[in-house]
Amino acid sequence: MPIHRFAAAAVLSLVLGAPGARAARVTVDLGDVRGVSFVGAFYRWDQDGNPRRPVNPKAKIDAPEVDAAATNAGGGRWVFDDLAPGTYDLVILGPGKVRIEGYTYPPVLEFDPFFPGDAPVAVDARKSIDQDIRGARHYENKVEPLSMGGDGKVVRVLVMLIRDLPTSYESHMPGAATMRFEIWQYTWKYGGWAKERRTRVLHRVILPRNELRQWTWVWDPHLGGIEVNDSAVTVEYRVPPLAGRKLKGLYPY
Repeated sequence: MPIHRFAAAAVLSLVLGAPGARAARVTVDLGDVRGVSFVGAFYRWDQDGNPRRPVNPKAKIDAPEVDAAATNAGGGRWVFDDLAPGTYDLVILGPGKVRIEGYTYPPVLEFDPFFPGDAPVAVDARKSIDQDIRGARHYENKVEPLSMGGDGKVVRVLVMLIRDLPTSYESHMPGAATMRFEIWQYTWKYGGWAKERRTRVLHRVILPRNELRQWTWVWDPHLGGIEVNDSAVTVEYRVPPLAGRKLKGLYPY
């Protein structure tokens, strides 16, 4: 059955393993899935929310630069045999040009807390921030807030930024397009939401615009913030129907 026909569901279950272990076995159960070619794990942030390694501007959509890659164990199960303790975001490559990735909201400013990917945001705050992003001038010709999470004082936004109009890269790569995914922060100040200048960059890619427009690269908080300690972990995940565009991100256009 194609990956895009699966019903949505995501359950994280913990299975006790040997105490005192320095690494854990992590199993990702995708159910009766076909066409998945890769499952990997990003260990993006340190305990203070700083990136653990710089973003590679030459990264490829179809070759995620993960910290660990799982082995296909059959039956829709992918296994990381020895995953070091940490908090991970998972990524799945499906059939064709499909990438599904997890996320959390790391601190943008010092001493701020992490927010889970599904942290709620009030409707009025969401509307105000969405309007501010869409109404601002950007170098990119496509800037879309995909998801928001936070509290009453701080809201973080997962933002997709695409420039598929002619760029300075044309001389090196004719027809080039650029795409970034970033975490932005808005802070409640003096009765309004103000954007902080500092951001967190998740990915930056450059590729031919015709190829970019063929990809599906979407984000799901259920694949983010997976805690790994000294016990075995099983992540059960079912991909929602991509045709319904319930997951936010890049779709063919």
